[in-house]
Amino acid sequence: MRLSHRPSLDPAEYAYEHRVRTRFAETDAMGVIHHANYLLYLEEARVAWLAEVGRNYAEVRDGGIDFAVIESFVQYRRPLHFDDVVAVHLRVGHTTRSTVQIGYLLAVDGEARATAVTVHAAVRPDGRPVKLPTWLSDPAFAGPAT
Repeated sequence: MRLSHRPSLDPAEYAYEHRVRTRFAETDAMGVIHHANYLLYLEEARVAWLAEVGRNYAEVRDGGIDFAVIESFVQYRRPLHFDDVVAVHLRVGHTTRSTVQIGYLLAVDGEARATAVTVHAAVRPDGRPVKLPTWLSDPAFAGPAT
């Protein structure tokens, strides 16, 4: 397991925030957001963050690099419900030569609902690992130190 980043419960520890409104179709038989949908919220936040920092994901891919998710971890703290506005906080965590860990805090009205970490490998279109782009290791992307 590569996962070593510990996401904080403090929103001030994160470099980026993206808001998602949950949809009725994402609820399960218990009336809460199905656990698998949290991964979609993380992905939406990552893609929006890349665009915000001037690294549109389509352009990154056109440059010959993909970021394959190789591990994910979500700690569910309190459920999300239909029509919640979720603040998905994101920060770059530990990096290696070809992997990056991204930490997340999902909160509603300031209350932590989940924390998560995804681990991504930089890969070529054929799936072979490549070195992370230098811009991704830039401390400016990580946010405040934890």
